[in-house]
Amino acid sequence: MANDMSEAIYPWQHEDWDRLQRLRDRLPHAILFHGAQGIGKVGFAEQFAQSVLCESPAKVGFACGSCASCGWFLQYGHPDYRRVRPEILDIDNMEDEGESEEGATKKSASSKTPSKEIRIEQVRSLAGFMNVSTHRSGLRVVLLYPAEALNSASANALLKTLEEPPPGTLFILVSHRPDRLLPTILSRCRKFPMSLPSPEDALAWLNDNEVSDAAQWLALHGGAPLAALMAAEDESAGDRELLLGLLAKPDAAQVLTVAERLQKTPIPLLVAWQQRWLYDLFSLKLSGRVRYYPQHQPRLKAIADRLSADQLQQALRDANNRRAVADHSLSARLFIEDMLLAYLSLFG
Repeated sequence: MANDMSEAIYPWQHEDWDRLQRLRDRLPHAILFHGAQGIGKVGFAEQFAQSVLCESPAKVGFACGSCASCGWFLQYGHPDYRRVRPEILDIDNMEDEGESEEGATKKSASSKTPSKEIRIEQVRSLAGFMNVSTHRSGLRVVLLYPAEALNSASANALLKTLEEPPPGTLFILVSHRPDRLLPTILSRCRKFPMSLPSPEDALAWLNDNEVSDAAQWLALHGGAPLAALMAAEDESAGDRELLLGLLAKPDAAQVLTVAERLQKTPIPLLVAWQQRWLYDLFSLKLSGRVRYYPQHQPRLKAIADRLSADQLQQALRDANNRRAVADHSLSARLFIEDMLLAYLSLFG
């Protein structure tokens, strides 16, 4: 008897799964799952890949979980399945994209060797896989994620394959940022947007996982429950509150002290915290709403009242530019000092 695999996806994904089944009769050669980071897209895509390869899928589309094909798949040993992702994910064994930027950054900080990109050699290595007959005359499946990790060379190599797709091969791409993909790659994929869970569903799931202050963590991570869970289990909350304390009460005399205390915190993480703060200020200024830091709304309002919308918009642009070089900072302390002093300059 087939196992019930319906619990293999998250509770908020069942409507997306039902919608996906409508494509089963006429599968495209490439499908792109995209949506917010931290909602479980990779796990969802893996379940779909397993179900495509399954020898006895259920009527609702889930894999049976008990056939030989499912056994191989669950051991990452299926002869007709390939998974392409950056080396850093293999080194750190991050099995799900619910891993937030915070978690990925911290884990990768200890080593500069594993690549964060999908390299051209990884894409080219698929040629041999696609030129061999399938094991049981079924489909071949290639899962590639996150697709925005493709560099220019590997993206062009993938594009050539998608332009002349090999028969009997399904490409499944997963992306948090489809806007970073080549338009020509996007045009050759069937785009499948993944739904953000309702606040009620996300909170219920976090509460089931015994997350304290679940609403706060969920707001901080834009409604993405997996990212909220990982952040809640992190130990960096103290560093974040130290940074937010200075942003809430700008004080030039504290910049050096704060920069010194935060210099061991991953720079991209600090920039992300400040970006969210600036976004909340801008949103509060324009619409009276706070997305990421609702617990700090009174402090945000006090700051927003002191700044113009133009100032905040420019500060957001500067923060985005700073994020682009955050991974390449030569001196963490100097980078943090410069970031904080730039923020303080908003107040004259």
